[in-house]
Amino acid sequence: MRIGVICPSEIAFRRFMPALRKCSGINYAGVACANEEEWFGEKYEKVDAAVRRATIEGERKKAKAFLELYGGKIYDSYSDLIRDKDVEAIYVPLPPALHYRWAKMALENGKHVFVEKPSTIRQKDTEELIKIAKEKGLALHENYMFAFHEQLKAIDDILESGEIGEVRLHRIYFGFPQRAKNDFRYAKALGGGALLDCGGYTLKYASMILGDTAKVLYAQLNYTDKFEVDLYGSGALSNKNGDVVQIAFGMDNSYKCELEVWGSTGVLSTGRVLTAPADFVPTYTIQKNNECKTLDLPSDDTFLKSIQFFKKCIYDETIRMQSYTNINKQASLVNDFMEMALNNERK
Repeated sequence: MRIGVICPSEIAFRRFMPALRKCSGINYAGVACANEEEWFGEKYEKVDAAVRRATIEGERKKAKAFLELYGGKIYDSYSDLIRDKDVEAIYVPLPPALHYRWAKMALENGKHVFVEKPSTIRQKDTEELIKIAKEKGLALHENYMFAFHEQLKAIDDILESGEIGEVRLHRIYFGFPQRAKNDFRYAKALGGGALLDCGGYTLKYASMILGDTAKVLYAQLNYTDKFEVDLYGSGALSNKNGDVVQIAFGMDNSYKCELEVWGSTGVLSTGRVLTAPADFVPTYTIQKNNECKTLDLPSDDTFLKSIQFFKKCIYDETIRMQSYTNINKQASLVNDFMEMALNNERK
């Protein structure tokens, strides 16, 4: 199985490629740079030719770093990579608003697709990708890699042991300081916004905790005059059993990536629950009876495990169908959260 990378992005270079090297059975074919028409789209004619050339040359410079470190080849356009008959799978680490176009083209050309989160910026687009993938028997995997971390199972085991009594409430926090103003996360046209970025992580983990009946109870998205996208937000989800998970997220916040579980006899809290890098040893703290203890959780390599799951999706229809369900469920929760928040704004 040979996989190609659309766009020489930072996450592809820094996270995907090192993990791919560890994954047997999937080989790296090369990385594609957009041509001028693909990069600028409808704005192509309005952009100075020198600016267009400089932009593409900058992308090719990044691609050469892939070539020097990882081998493979450099494709002169995304389309060239997708149409290469020797490539069976495509990795899409583009800004969210571009996922649908290129994932759809890849699927229509018979390629398995490994797409960064979120799968798309609209539920109907995600549903269409799933429909095409099903019809062609192709894998479609959304890369919420934290979901594969062994620490999540370890936390579940601790809670099931009764260490903090009966669980009353989960809280999930994920936010980080403001990044460069030209970061795609702050651009509406590129699918920016806190909900589609860090908020998606909190919704994903909340749905894993609550199960198939997870639904949004309330939703709030907050804006400032500086940016055209939501900068932070909060909400809550529940299930048919009445279990509740509160979430808060933001991309102009003090850094926070935590889980807090409030029980009848104690509190469990963790850090780096959504972003633990390979081989990092996370910890958890138990507070009860005015005592506090901190212990280690398992380390893991979640990007590698996410790629391995993608490989299973390719060869195992049952796992492939489960992946479709997971992606659709996430898209539905994001859509419900967005609609509820917008309705609240109109009131």
